[in-house]
Amino acid sequence: MNRFVTAERALRTAAPHELFDAVRRVLTEEYAARSVELYLADYGLTVLQPLSVPPHTAEPVPVHGSAAGRAFGAQEPFVEAFREGLVRAHLPVTVRGDRLGVLSLTLPDGDGASGVLGELADIAEVLGHEIVVAERDTDVYLQARRKDRLTLAAEMQWQLLPGRACSRPEYELGAQLEPAYAIYGDNFDWSATADHLMLYVTNGMGEGIEASLLTNLAINALRNARRAGIAIDDQAALADQAVYAHYQGRCYLSVLMFEFELATGRAKVVDAGSPQLLRLRAGVVEPVAFEAQLPLGMFEETDYVVQEFHVEPGDRLVFVSDGVHAVASPKGEAYGDAALNRAITSTRLLPAAEVPRAILRELTGHRGRTVPDDDALVVCLDWHGR
Repeated sequence: MNRFVTAERALRTAAPHELFDAVRRVLTEEYAARSVELYLADYGLTVLQPLSVPPHTAEPVPVHGSAAGRAFGAQEPFVEAFREGLVRAHLPVTVRGDRLGVLSLTLPDGDGASGVLGELADIAEVLGHEIVVAERDTDVYLQARRKDRLTLAAEMQWQLLPGRACSRPEYELGAQLEPAYAIYGDNFDWSATADHLMLYVTNGMGEGIEASLLTNLAINALRNARRAGIAIDDQAALADQAVYAHYQGRCYLSVLMFEFELATGRAKVVDAGSPQLLRLRAGVVEPVAFEAQLPLGMFEETDYVVQEFHVEPGDRLVFVSDGVHAVASPKGEAYGDAALNRAITSTRLLPAAEVPRAILRELTGHRGRTVPDDDALVVCLDWHGR
């Protein structure tokens, strides 16, 4: 335990850009680690990018089919034999369900390593929290996540997001955007209190910087209203006014808004030209339809009406933008409900954080090409209840 305290203190007192140096030094001195690497998940969730510290460098490793990727996907420490007398421990670096990457280290003696695995996992968790805080003051970790250059529009969109996953005893959330390095206007946002979860799923309009600017305006208007303690229908109305005031109806935004009551599963919903919602309950996938209202910013001073919804423990809700539901195959066939139903059913055993990426992989096969023509967004909510 003294070693853990030493590691925690070293991380909390390190400069923002020196967190990896600090954790590597402690693991080397206190745990006799022979080598230490930190891998951060790239924006597309396809590879784990090394945080290289010259002269020490490492190659990216795939999320699928690698030992580090196994720890990342399962969110459990994974130990593998390395060389005689040595093992490699891979520890997920995660913050409240948001999977940042993997801390990998080489240790002597497999039996000895298993005895400190719990401590090492705790150190990896502390490292994750410190990285999230440090990203306010340094670009080191954001740069390390990129295997390609982000477009400016994508940079703006990723900075707008709350994370890619979140978990609490009552629910688990996961989300992913494509094309990860050139996303335009699709977006998601969430915020939780002791008693409520707010979830917004946005289907953007337009392309490039203009689409990103529109989404930034709308999301920040919604956040501004939410943080003022305003009801969900009035949040939509105020965001509608903000978008219309700037664009005068030339551009508008579709958004599906939920306010879940954590104790009961009851939800208030505003459907403003929404993305699609499908529910998996007791092994059956079915679309959930609401009374569609006008998108934000289409007309001046639109009134929005709250609708009621109820979610039960064990339910899985999957939200998709039209870049998923309507995308066409090379033969012109839309992906549609049937294919989405199959994708949701085939991924039913995966955790919520894994589902969006798995569905988007299946979508790539239907599309017949790697790069989509339109943004594609998938959000998965697993409801456990209290």
